[in-house]
Amino acid sequence: MEAFFWAVFGVLVALCAGLEGSKGQRDKLQTSPAFEAFKNNYLLVYSLMMAGDWLQGPYVYALYQHYGYDKGDIGRLFIAGFGSSMVFGTIVGSLADKHGRRRASITYCVVYMLSCATKHSPDYRVLLLGRVLGGIATSLLFSAFESWLVAEHCKRGFDPQWLSVTFSKAIFLGNGLVAILSGLLANALVTSLALGPVAPFDAAALVLALGMAIILASWPENYGDASDSKGLMAQFQAAATAIASDEKIALLGAIQSLFEGSMYTFVFLWTPALAPSSQLIPHGFVFAIFMLASMTGSSLAARLMARPHLRVELYMQIVFAVAALSLLVPLFAFFVLEPVAPDGGGITPGGACSWWVLCV
Repeated sequence: MEAFFWAVFGVLVALCAGLEGSKGQRDKLQTSPAFEAFKNNYLLVYSLMMAGDWLQGPYVYALYQHYGYDKGDIGRLFIAGFGSSMVFGTIVGSLADKHGRRRASITYCVVYMLSCATKHSPDYRVLLLGRVLGGIATSLLFSAFESWLVAEHCKRGFDPQWLSVTFSKAIFLGNGLVAILSGLLANALVTSLALGPVAPFDAAALVLALGMAIILASWPENYGDASDSKGLMAQFQAAATAIASDEKIALLGAIQSLFEGSMYTFVFLWTPALAPSSQLIPHGFVFAIFMLASMTGSSLAARLMARPHLRVELYMQIVFAVAALSLLVPLFAFFVLEPVAPDGGGITPGGACSWWVLCV
């Protein structure tokens, strides 16, 4: 079965490499040495920060199972993390603007390392605290670093167009290559080195500590515009007014929220979908293949968006339909194909079927 995973991994690598390699270089911007140094520093830090997050992804559910918790208990832990991110996500941006983006980035590292430390305890309350801390850290990850980048880029007088170079590289590295490598490393720590399901969280803490050291040594502080600061309620009122005044904003928000909701369901349930009776699967390797499939999809989306005659509204209908049908397959596999799966062993035919469509 491991050879099968490697074969699929190789096919996806070749496909993704072909899509990325075929991109034209006509729009490559000419930049300065100072900007290149600044960009590389940020990309190194951002990659380490994302690695600290991605390393934890493959074995979160498996670790809770290892401690003996059932699906309901694990679901409540996930809800605590998602809820924490939702609550704190509304305020961390303004707090970072007020108290400093560099300080917020360091806070991310500290909070996430504390979250990783809680994974050593099988106590439910400690694990619950870890999920809350993880939710806070996630909110900081997707606000503080990009805010620092934009402010520092403008502060140093670089061409505004060059921001697109940094962002495109950050997406390729942080959400693509680093995610894949993190899954492979997590798999090696747990499967090859037999260090147990908590090992990826320890590795994540070490990576975060390294990134924090680089921030402390090389990042200056920057703040938001104090003259443009608004209270939290004023921001909510402005958002509500914008939604009410334009139907398209409300519809776009609904579409995005529904798709994100299905993705969070996938994040929670992919492990029991592939291993309903605690079958032995290479979680890290499977996660790496998921990330590689996501990277391939991003490359395909870029090619589609480059075609001016092809409307996004048309092919996104197909994307949503395919995604919905794909998420129905694990349901079919669980209730029809294998209503009673044997405990232990490798991935079952129903699990393999679910895995294929989840990659799609």
